Amino acid sequence: MAEHKHPPEGRTVIRGARVLDPAAGALTDDTVVVVEGDRIVDVGRGAAPVAADRVLDAQGLVVVPGLIDCHVHVTVVTTDVWGMAEWSPAYVTARAAGVLRGMLARGFTTVRDLGGCDYGLAQAVAEGYLEGPRIVYGGKMLSQTGGAGEWRGRGRTVYDPHYNCPSLAWICDGVTAVRRAAREEIRRGAHHLKVYLSGAVDAPSDRIDQTQFADDEIRAAVEEAGAAGIYVAGHAYTARAVNRGLRLGVRTIEHGNLIDATSPPLFLEHGAFYVPTLATYDALRRHGEALGMPPEAMAKLPPVLEGGLRALELAHRAGVPIAYGTDLLAAMHAEQAMEFRLLGEVQPPADAIRAATTVAARLLGREGEMGVVAPGARADLILVDGTPLDDLAVLAEPQRHLRLVMQGGRVVRQGPAA
Repeated sequence: MAEHKHPPEGRTVIRGARVLDPAAGALTDDTVVVVEGDRIVDVGRGAAPVAADRVLDAQGLVVVPGLIDCHVHVTVVTTDVWGMAEWSPAYVTARAAGVLRGMLARGFTTVRDLGGCDYGLAQAVAEGYLEGPRIVYGGKMLSQTGGAGEWRGRGRTVYDPHYNCPSLAWICDGVTAVRRAAREEIRRGAHHLKVYLSGAVDAPSDRIDQTQFADDEIRAAVEEAGAAGIYVAGHAYTARAVNRGLRLGVRTIEHGNLIDATSPPLFLEHGAFYVPTLATYDALRRHGEALGMPPEAMAKLPPVLEGGLRALELAHRAGVPIAYGTDLLAAMHAEQAMEFRLLGEVQPPADAIRAATTVAARLLGREGEMGVVAPGARADLILVDGTPLDDLAVLAEPQRHLRLVMQGGRVVRQGPAA
């Protein structure tokens, strides 16, 4: 897939900044960052090179790697996700454009979409037809009949199989159907497959304590992903669903609010990542009813709200790799940066920052390319007024502290996020 079709930016020099090194959890003072095209070519102390097409004075500011959100749904632009299945894909795209602009304006230069975004939307952003973060996409999620990806009402039997219908999931039962759905997404360029291993908060026809798909169905998805050199992300809440998925080869666990002490050792044994998505439950608690979330979905919130921070603490204490993810929808996308505050209730600031930089980059298989300010890395950078290592509010409140967003060497925003 082609990158942005914008003219090359030439050489940009950022001088006088403090640069945040997420891996070390440290700052370097009075540093010069040199960008050529879409890459960082030099980071060091001393005077700025004379030959530069643009010089940015960053005195008093901190340079942070562009942020990575590892769990988004850029096309979920309404809380009425069931009604959205009847919308025109063109209309969904038009509304998703605003979601994408907002994410980039908050400093998220790359996102991993876990259901809904397809190859066309990702390509439109990559080629510069829409402004937004770089999208690592998985296409439609895989769900069993009656599972968390069901968008049919109880009395409806027909499920539109047309790929460009704005529903978020394949309904696939049995190994053959799972393999076919997985291969369809792989054929369309998916970077990962998303599989529902348990019920969901926003699904009308299941419970969050259910397990979903049989072992052989999950193995089939894992095998197909592995054959294509990608991986399976698993939606799961309970320890039973999470542990089963990990044993069957699922590489990332999304949510996991109800894990117990048996789960962290399995993450470590299988080299898996945890993506907590605490922001969505906090936002739903405060805004869900007013935004039209159905009562049956709101009734599922209490246990996952109570369990979220406890699960995060279990994972953090065990040393499980934790990646930043938000899982927000509709108007709640505006609270994307709030995950920093929630992670900060358990994690030290340096660990919360790593979740959205170095750990996230490792999850995506882009270690050294993203999530760092270093020669050879993509020139995805944000400049903030304040020190995130001392106060996570610097990242959690972009409307107050964000001063510049650079993506692929282009300055795409100057001034605080709206």
